[in-house]
Amino acid sequence: MGNTVVITDSTSYIDEAIRKEKNIMMIPLNVIFGAESFLEEIELSSMEFYERMRGAEELPKTSQPAVGEFLKLYEELGEEYSDIVVITLASGISGTYQSAVTAGNMVEDVNVHVFDSEISSSPQAFFVHEAADMALEGRSAKDIMARLNDIKEKGVEAFFMVNDLTNLRLGGRLTGAQAFFGSLLQIKPVLEFKDGGIVPFEKIRTRRKALARLKELFDNDVKDGARVNATVIHANRPDDAEEFKNELEDKYANVTVDISYFGPVLGTHLGEGAIGLTWYKP
Repeated sequence: MGNTVVITDSTSYIDEAIRKEKNIMMIPLNVIFGAESFLEEIELSSMEFYERMRGAEELPKTSQPAVGEFLKLYEELGEEYSDIVVITLASGISGTYQSAVTAGNMVEDVNVHVFDSEISSSPQAFFVHEAADMALEGRSAKDIMARLNDIKEKGVEAFFMVNDLTNLRLGGRLTGAQAFFGSLLQIKPVLEFKDGGIVPFEKIRTRRKALARLKELFDNDVKDGARVNATVIHANRPDDAEEFKNELEDKYANVTVDISYFGPVLGTHLGEGAIGLTWYKP
């Protein structure tokens, strides 16, 4: 093990077993139902969240980790490591990045390098896995940050379909979408992560056609035969995700496909039933 350790926030949704295996530390965001606040992935699982959402009268709120949570973890890790690489969800949709930076400026005796993934969920996890693998190989924080910036420059694609835009509209997480709002119930919008935020991509009338559009966008980018890492992401639709994964693996020999999920924070804004597809060329 080298002298650099990796931290991510909970919205990368990396299983605890894999975090332990790769020595990835995790800082949770908060999900708030009325007067009750829960630490995502620690006090509230994805399944528990969606069950609770069905009976909720109001959309829950979400909040970033406190600066003190980052500071405490930095100080603990600083006793063992010289460098910490922190990979957060997009600063355009959460203050988590700024909390990580602020705490990094307060800590002593350890070098903190904060990376804004400009994305979230499984696309964010792509960066985390790359960084963690390099850290385990003994690579320097400088090399890791250079690699992360290289991946960002080459591009990580992320498209997803939601059943409607209500949660995103109420939560204020969707930009440039005025044209979509007039027909919230009549479309299955395809959205994308772009420029650090969630933006509309296309209006589509049915779920079947929306999923077909995701496959078409994927095909246009991967049919050249280059190696591709992809993830199907679901909001409490594991069977649909498995079917989607199997279809992609059967069609493309050059693609490695995993399955992940939209946990409580992302699920608050996307709603149950959302399906996403993200990929990059390593």
